[in-house]
Amino acid sequence: MSLISGKEIEIIRPDIIVDDIEVVLYKRTMDPRMAVNTLKNGKYVLIIDYYSSGLMILNELKHQLIKKYAAQSFQAQREFRADFKELSNRLLLVVNNHQLKVKKAPQIGWFKILYPEIIEFLVAFPQVQGLNSSWQWYEKGIAIPVLNQKIHPFFGTYFPTRFEHLKLFDHWLKKYKGDKETAIDIGVGCGVLSYQLLNHGFKKVYGTDTNPNAIVGLENEIEKNKLNDKIALFHGDLFADIKDKTELIVFNPPWILASHQLEGMDQAIYYDENLFSRFFEEAQKFLKEDGRIVLLFSNLAQITKENETHPIADELAKGGRFQQELFLQKEVAPASKKTRRNQTWRDTEKIELWVLKLIEN
Repeated sequence: MSLISGKEIEIIRPDIIVDDIEVVLYKRTMDPRMAVNTLKNGKYVLIIDYYSSGLMILNELKHQLIKKYAAQSFQAQREFRADFKELSNRLLLVVNNHQLKVKKAPQIGWFKILYPEIIEFLVAFPQVQGLNSSWQWYEKGIAIPVLNQKIHPFFGTYFPTRFEHLKLFDHWLKKYKGDKETAIDIGVGCGVLSYQLLNHGFKKVYGTDTNPNAIVGLENEIEKNKLNDKIALFHGDLFADIKDKTELIVFNPPWILASHQLEGMDQAIYYDENLFSRFFEEAQKFLKEDGRIVLLFSNLAQITKENETHPIADELAKGGRFQQELFLQKEVAPASKKTRRNQTWRDTEKIELWVLKLIEN
């Protein structure tokens, strides 16, 4: 539990199992195909010898599912990930005294930070993998091309792995001639856009996020870097508890319309059908008369056929609130050669920067 802006915030942590449950024990002398069949039958499998035994089972599971979802479409990739997630989360490890109880397991500091009061529990193998990766990113930091510093994302906080939109925003900020007293960063995440704003002369940034982990993690970084008087954080939806109007509102929303119930990190990737209408309705109340809105978006939803309409273009077409001042696009770098997924649809993907201003009455 943390205290932010006078409010208690409870961080989100992976589900664990503390009750006794029936499990099938597994060690690496056994056939991983047997373990996969056990998972498919709805039972739990518990690794009892080496951490690598779990990796063997996941590799076998992935191999079988690749055959099942041979199609390379965007939808097939989504179904593959959903099936893999459901089955792999029945593969378990024991954590005792904040340590994994198998041989040659990674040391993960999150166990002590996230579960300080729990001595022993079971946790899904993919959750451990996620915690391990997150801990490495948090400990070592992540270099961001447009910043002169590393970021240290707290567990469960989205951070950028592609940087075209950040470069586009940085390019725009270099040419920005408006007032720089305040700005509002909607969906602040790990704070990259806020740091960019400060680097380009803004005196104060108000950051909001519905994700408590993002707020708690960024608050720690703000204190460490002595930026308490530069960035103020608010936990809540869109503009949360912000009271004042500003000359600049920055929003890097999710880029794909959701077709499923959103939870966890999905909310950083997918948006619900009402997000943009709510944002534009509230934004006009928080924008000064000569202020600007900057939205960082993509044509991803259109080229993957997930949504043939464009929420920003739709708002402008309806008219009445905002008018377009500037529209910039930047091509996306080719997908990594290391990826095994077919991402030919990225050949036509473009990052977008929209600048909107209020329509004069």
